[in-house]
Formats: sequence, structure tokens, C-alpha cells
Amino acid sequence: MAENLLGTALAPCSMDPLTGFHRDGSCNVGGADTGVHGVCAEVTAEFLAFSRRVGNDLSTPRPEYGFPGLRPGDRWCLCASRWQEAYEAGVAPPVVLAATHPAALDWCDRDALFAHAVDGPA
Repeated sequence: MAENLLGTALAPCSMDPLTGFHRDGSCNVGGADTGVHGVCAEVTAEFLAFSRRVGNDLSTPRPEYGFPGLRPGDRWCLCASRWQEAYEAGVAPPVVLAATHPAALDWCDRDALFAHAVDGPA
């Protein structure tokens, strides 16, 4: 079983919308997940606008891929490098530490992740 940044079992990030590279609700990484979708984030309007500007529109529904489009407040497994990029741009969304995979630390500043932590069930 995978662990989270707190050293306990990796909690689910979101079942609605269904997230995770493997679309199982978890930010577990591995296998073909070269983007390391390990950061469970609670997306904000600022982050969604930033992501759109840098080429990854997460707001627009894509029914052909079963993607509903995200709204502020939704939880989503982000690529660790994108979260770090947003952090450096001043628009990093809050992070659910219990649902974030430790592989994110290969890309993200640990102190920054913890400084952006939010509590609460997925």
C-alpha cells in the first residue's frame, strides 16, 4: 500500500470528480505515469487560469475523455512539476497532504507543500 507525505496510508483525493492517473480517486504514481500525478490539490480559480495559460486547460469539460472540467474547490491529482511551477508563479493551490504521494518530493519543495496544506476528508 502506498504512503502519503505524512508517512501513513495514502488517502483518496477525489471520487467526484474521479481523479488520479489511474482514475481510481488516488494520487498513486508509478507505471506509465511519467507526469507524476502525485499532488492532491484543491484547485482555485487562480490556479485554473494559470494552468490554462501554460497549456493545460483543466476547466473545460472533455466528455470524449470522461473529463467533467474542474471548478474551484474540486480536488485533483496534479503533476508534481506543474504544482511546483504554480508555486513559483505565486498561484499554487492548497495541498491535501494525506492524499499526496511522497514521489511529489522529487519535483516539489517539501516546505512549500506543507505550507500550502489543508485538512479535511477527500
